[in-house]
Amino acid sequence: MAARATTRTSIVDVLLLAVAVAWGSTYWVAKELVSPDTVLAVLAVRMLLTAVALGLILVAMRRRLKRTEAVIGGILGLLLSTVFTFETFGIAATSTTNAGLIISLTIVMTPVLETVVGKRKLSGLFYLAAVIAVAGVYFLATGGASASFGFGDLLILLAAAARAVHVTGMHRLSAGRRIDSLNLTFVQMATCGLIFLILSGLWGAPVAAYAGSMSWPAVLQMAYLVIVCTVFPFFIQMWAVRRTSPTRVSLLLGTEPVWAAVIGVTLAGDVLGPVGILGVLLVLAGTMWGQRLELKAPPGASAVPRQPEKVPNPTA
Repeated sequence: MAARATTRTSIVDVLLLAVAVAWGSTYWVAKELVSPDTVLAVLAVRMLLTAVALGLILVAMRRRLKRTEAVIGGILGLLLSTVFTFETFGIAATSTTNAGLIISLTIVMTPVLETVVGKRKLSGLFYLAAVIAVAGVYFLATGGASASFGFGDLLILLAAAARAVHVTGMHRLSAGRRIDSLNLTFVQMATCGLIFLILSGLWGAPVAAYAGSMSWPAVLQMAYLVIVCTVFPFFIQMWAVRRTSPTRVSLLLGTEPVWAAVIGVTLAGDVLGPVGILGVLLVLAGTMWGQRLELKAPPGASAVPRQPEKVPNPTA
């Protein structure tokens, strides 16, 4: 029995790490897929395809959408569309490594935001971890692939702040209510898809023109973002949380910035000097230490749940 339990735990860990790697790869794949004038069209196609996939699953599972889920999902979808807008425009204007590491500041921003809206107390060590992470971003942006903190880096930083607002809002709006996670995710994706469909008609390449011009590599990249980076992670998380502790799930998924950095350097070809490498190490140390401290918060503190994907990686 013990051997079987160990094997099951190992399988869960491997699948959760696979999700973290997938999320870490979204910055590279998205950067390969987008250009400044196609960001909104790419987001519209991705979100609409994701909504269709989740919708088909809901029909197959005979799930019914409640009015509360529709309202809350719509509000969160508006917030999530802001995250994607900042994040994807930022990805188009900065390096893969910078994007993947700067966005990880959400891990320390979210608990800090909770202290403001929920009067939650955090230890002094958590704030030290946050300072280390922020210092790492400074060294990364000024001594890494770029010579200074650029506009793309700023957009990613804004995306991290917007993601913290989204996660906190999700926790606040869903607290005390019986809400189906799959239904909530579907509404958020559908809301984002509709918003980006409208916006793409006002700026940049229209969705129809972009979709018609997609090459086969672009189609495969889009399928990867929809299936591997969105739908697959959602169900793996829902499955894994029943077979291991939420803390273990969160810590394994929290390795996302590690994989983003590895993929950025090895596959995306990002070049980091000594100062940039120091920045990477500080960001990883600060965010992962902060996450561990946050997960060890006293029972009376309100824990902020991890969203199912980057909900996509949300990312990209």
